[in-house]
Formats: sequence, C-alpha cells, structure tokens
Amino acid sequence: MYQLVRGPGRGVSQAVRATAVGILTAVAVTIATAVASGAPVEVPVVPGPSQSDHLAAAVYQRQHHQLVAPSGTNDFGCRPDAAHPRPVVLAHGTDSTAYSDWSAIGPSLVEAGFCVFAPNYGGAPGADTFGTGDLLASAAQFGDFVDRVLAETGAEQVDLVGFSQGATVTRYYVNKLGGAEKVGRWVGLASPTYGGVMYGLAPIAQAVPGALEAFALVTSLAAVQQAQGSPTMLAVNEGGDTVPGVEYTTIGSRVDEMIQPFENIALRGQGARNLVLQDLCPPNLTGHFHMVYDPYVRDLLLTVLDPGHAPEPVCVPVALGTGIPEVVIAGNS
Repeated sequence: MYQLVRGPGRGVSQAVRATAVGILTAVAVTIATAVASGAPVEVPVVPGPSQSDHLAAAVYQRQHHQLVAPSGTNDFGCRPDAAHPRPVVLAHGTDSTAYSDWSAIGPSLVEAGFCVFAPNYGGAPGADTFGTGDLLASAAQFGDFVDRVLAETGAEQVDLVGFSQGATVTRYYVNKLGGAEKVGRWVGLASPTYGGVMYGLAPIAQAVPGALEAFALVTSLAAVQQAQGSPTMLAVNEGGDTVPGVEYTTIGSRVDEMIQPFENIALRGQGARNLVLQDLCPPNLTGHFHMVYDPYVRDLLLTVLDPGHAPEPVCVPVALGTGIPEVVIAGNS
C-alpha cells in the first residue's frame, strides 16, 4: 500500500513546497493522461515459478525477464468450464507487479481450475514498476482489461481479487465505473477500504503544507491517495462502499502494518463479508505484506472463490513481522 519514508518537517521552505507541488502535478497529469488516452495495461506473458516471498519474486524477475507472469496466468486461450465459469482477474498493490504479488496465489488458482489473469496496471510510460499512478485512472484502465478478458474467454462475468491498492482500484471499477454487471465476486486482501493513518503519520502530513506532495515525490501519487480521509478515498466510498449484485469479501489482519486503524479494512455495506485472519487462525500473525504469500490466506481465498470444493485451510503459527524484511530488501536493491 505504502512505502515507508521520512516526510519533511515544518522547516521546508515555501519555494521547495511550490516546486514539489509543481513536479507532482506534472507527474500526475502525465500518468493520468497516459491512462485516460487509452494506454492499455501491460500483460506479462513469460511464465515464472511460484515464489515464497516478495524478495524471491523480485530477484527472479530482475534476473530473468521484466514481463514475467505468475505461472499459468494470462492465457487467453483458456476457456472457463462449468465448475469455474468466471475467470479470476488479479490486481497487484502499490509499486509492484503482477509477478511480485501473485507468483504464489496465481498458480494455485490455475491449479484449482480457474482461468486466471494478472496484468500490470497504473504505470508511467516505460516504467518497470506499477501501481504508482492515479487510482481512479487505473480503475478505468483495469476495466478495459476486464472487457478484454470477457471478450476473449467468452465468459459473462469475472471474479476480481485485489491486494492492497488493487482492492481499491478494482472496487472503484465495480462500484463507480459500471463494472458491477460484469463481476460476480470481489475479494480484497489487506484492502485499504477507508485508507490508513500509518501509525498517525498520515494525519500529521495532511496538516503540514507541502508534506504530502513531497511524500508523493519519493513514493508515488497512488501511495498518497490511499491515506485515510484523502479526496480519492472519499470518492471511492461516496454513496456507500458496495453496490447490489456483487458478492464482496475482505480478508484482513489485525496486525496489518500499513492499515490502521484495523477497522478501516472492513466494508460496511449490507451483505459484505469481512474475514479476519486471527479470528480464523489465532496464531497466524501475518500482516499486510506477507498476506499474498501466506499459505493459509491462499487457501482461504480459494474457499471464497470456490465454496464447497476448496479444502479447509490448515492453521499454523506465523511470526509477527513475517515478510517485512523481504519487502524492504526487495524495494531497496
């Protein structure tokens, strides 16, 4: 969802603030224009093996091919069967790629019998990392990809699974851009449904002129947009966080490192299911970053997408902080 950086203090000069705002605006316009003008998502096609964590995925992707895809995904020759009539489309998180976030879950869904697709969305032209651009523009871009999946597979609907930012992007598409009639199930893993306060840092940054702009310069526009109370998050949830006709489920952790308060993960719309990892498996202290690599979460997701057929997840202890070192190293190497 976010990258952790040190924000500016009150000593930032007015000139620096003005420069930051100007640069940020130019970057935002460039990215949003690229998406709005019809720039498609990037569809990785080089299959890569399943990985155990973000660092292993990052190393493999760096050493082999930037367009590496989770094994078995993005096969437009796949045709849904009667047991799995809806393709599953996966949306990665902030400053990431389809392979980085879905190298483990993607192949497991393919093995379970689903047609699975995982694009790279929300990147600036020529970027090697994605999920950095304007969230609302990314939602439109993602919607175009859903249309392609439906057209090429012959399916009537898809199921969407979003991790972190991907949950917000896909939910905006469903709720605000006409996606509801094309989607059967929506699942958010570590969903920043109402944004995060980042241990109280986001409200402070929001109160300091120029702080959010400077933060966006060293992270991304998308990262800033996911703060609690941001105009983007207010737009996403305006009029309610769900719409009729779609089955909504969130899977969250009480010890999520990025989304606080924890209650901000849950949807409040009628009929939404909010699954809490520690309520189902108390010794599993998986947080935000490890969510897409935790075997219990992987199997729990399958029970949501394929109820009645998926095996029950096996509960085992997971240490607090698992996956954080790997994310930090991957992001700075």
